[in-house]
Amino acid sequence: MLTHINKQGDPNMVDVTEKQVTHRTATARSVVALPAQVFELLAGNELQSKKGPVFQTAIIAGIMAAKKTGDLIPLCHPLGLDNCNVAIHINEQQEVVVDCTASITAKTGVEMEALVGASIAALTIYDMCKAMSHDIVIKETKLISKTGGKRDFKRS
Repeated sequence: MLTHINKQGDPNMVDVTEKQVTHRTATARSVVALPAQVFELLAGNELQSKKGPVFQTAIIAGIMAAKKTGDLIPLCHPLGLDNCNVAIHINEQQEVVVDCTASITAKTGVEMEALVGASIAALTIYDMCKAMSHDIVIKETKLISKTGGKRDFKRS
């Protein structure tokens, strides 16, 4: 069943009137592969570009984007998040991993906010590094987990 389609086949916002208010969380991840010449500029846990600190800027962009999800994705409920956290680390494959966790106490979940936050943080990394190389790949964006709705989810 497509929840954003009404009985007439038209798009509509999901009616959450009858849903229970619960504490809901979601974590999403984007993975960015940087070429060696960009990765070599990594100093500690930060990458510097002509535009400034890459990861710190991406964290701010991800949080800002998560807060604007209802403006960006048609039919998403506008939500006032209780919290949003973007964390960036380097994995064993020498890729940049962006995790965005959003939480709220509400009638609807925050998966889209977490996905948008991770995606925009990854795009910000691309934007800030593209002057050094265009050989940057945003490999994937996926939901890692969600809690508090009709059913919980945890990617194995």
